[in-house]
Amino acid sequence: MKPTLVLVGRPNVGKSTLFNRLTRSRDALVADFPGLTRDRHYGHGKTGGRAYLVVDTGGFEPGARDGIMHEMARQAEQAIVEADMLLFMVDGRAGLTPQDKAIADRLRRASRPLLLVVNKAEGMDRALVAAEFHELGFGEPLVISAAHGDGVRELVDEALAPFPADDEEEAEARGPRIAVVGRPNVGKSTLINALLGEERVIAFDQPGTTRDAIAVPFERNGKAYTLIDTAGLRRRGKVFEAVEKFSVIKTLQSVEEANVAVLVLDAGQEISDQDAHIAGFIVEAGRALVVAVNKWDQADEYRRDRLKADLARKLNFLGFAKIHYISALKGEGLSGLMASVDAAYAAAMTRLPTPKLTRVLQAAVARQTPPRHGIFRPKLRYAHQGGTNPPVIVIHGNALEHVPESYKRYLERTFMEHFKLRGTPLRIEFRTTRNPYADKEA
Repeated sequence: MKPTLVLVGRPNVGKSTLFNRLTRSRDALVADFPGLTRDRHYGHGKTGGRAYLVVDTGGFEPGARDGIMHEMARQAEQAIVEADMLLFMVDGRAGLTPQDKAIADRLRRASRPLLLVVNKAEGMDRALVAAEFHELGFGEPLVISAAHGDGVRELVDEALAPFPADDEEEAEARGPRIAVVGRPNVGKSTLINALLGEERVIAFDQPGTTRDAIAVPFERNGKAYTLIDTAGLRRRGKVFEAVEKFSVIKTLQSVEEANVAVLVLDAGQEISDQDAHIAGFIVEAGRALVVAVNKWDQADEYRRDRLKADLARKLNFLGFAKIHYISALKGEGLSGLMASVDAAYAAAMTRLPTPKLTRVLQAAVARQTPPRHGIFRPKLRYAHQGGTNPPVIVIHGNALEHVPESYKRYLERTFMEHFKLRGTPLRIEFRTTRNPYADKEA
């Protein structure tokens, strides 16, 4: 499972700058669910072949009792509990402050792995900058400049060092990994129990594994699967109710760990912004997807028609996914659901031969050429596969940086229709051939 790195610290120490550098994007996922403010950001990062999740908690003031700072502290508290590694950021130019000490006291009680990060150290003597922060007792501070990138690679390497890389062969042997995700009370636990064939309560409050999703191996019709459960989140002790009901971090981790996500909706409820956000997480991660509309047996004809219209309108970006109308409680529709899971997994893991890809590309260009950009027209020469889960098609040619998004979507549809890829998104990457004479003088 991808490790989760959580950035904590007082306001204006450079957490957002580091977040943007770690995710290599200023357009990261933003959680905007009830009970969570927009200052809590989630993103994906990758370095040296190792992938991870990053959470920016906003400014943290443990003693705040009301207002926006109290709301931000609530979010930070939940992220701290669920972190695999805390990156406690301080400002090297401002020096050690009383607020830094208060945050340090709170983080010590959390008993989570932690690295102390001294930011804004560009142009300064590292040893001198780090000296006063030894007082916090978190070991050797890591001195960086998030704005300039100094020391950031070393920071990530040290943060990820305790976590083993995934063994792909072992994962293959376990069969498709299925994440059951959705809002609270839509029937995720009932569906999981129905698939397992037993009443089994899966919870996350095991000692020492408060943030781990539970992987449950099972067999169905002689095939091996692994269920990754996001249901049953019930923490003991002091927990903020709104955050307890829906954990963004756990959903992200479960989706990232999975080959196929099953998005569970409730036929008795309107499709909400939460449903759309969860679906967006799945698409962003590039995971194969099957939609299960649960409690279908309880919906009347009007409600069914209304829900189908809502699906087409609010989740229209899930056109690649198969939709099943089921009753988890009665076990109705599960065979068709699992057949679609198998098909989505096969599509996500498919191997596409380079000659066939290139022929489909050339036929697509012959039908509809890419539009000109000034006096130049992009030339798409050949294609090959660059990855699976999701399938990635790499297209080589000239001036491909000028291919518009509309034409890219046309190519995606063409490849998906030709190779009958149902249930998985598809990614296209353009690589422009370098002109060998570009750097030579005339």
